[in-house]
Amino acid sequence: VQLQASGGGLVQAGGSLRLSCAASGRTFRFDYMGWFRQAPGKEREFVAHISRGGSSTSYADSVKGRFTISRDNAKNTVYLRMNSLKPEDTAVYYCAAAPRAIMTSRVGEPSLYNYWGQGTQVTVSS
Repeated sequence: VQLQASGGGLVQAGGSLRLSCAASGRTFRFDYMGWFRQAPGKEREFVAHISRGGSSTSYADSVKGRFTISRDNAKNTVYLRMNSLKPEDTAVYYCAAAPRAIMTSRVGEPSLYNYWGQGTQVTVSS
């Protein structure tokens, strides 16, 4: 599967962005999807996860209440709505796909996702 992330950019603190991740090459609706991010000099960290049908979501504590993950299986796209952005949200954001269900306690493990997009830069200025 190919994943194409977009929607990043430069925004002031307190602002909003919506990231998109378009999937192609396989039946998207069968994939569990996640968003991760990586800031300079830091390890890749989990942001959010959504189940196949979209009924189950998980978030990192650092973004809970500010970010919302959603998906449109008809459009083969997963979204990450980011509100109340903070400078510490600055990172390259990656979408990822997993063909098998992941236990809620393990949705933050990058190794469980088989496919990755190229990343989109989000920069939040103070």
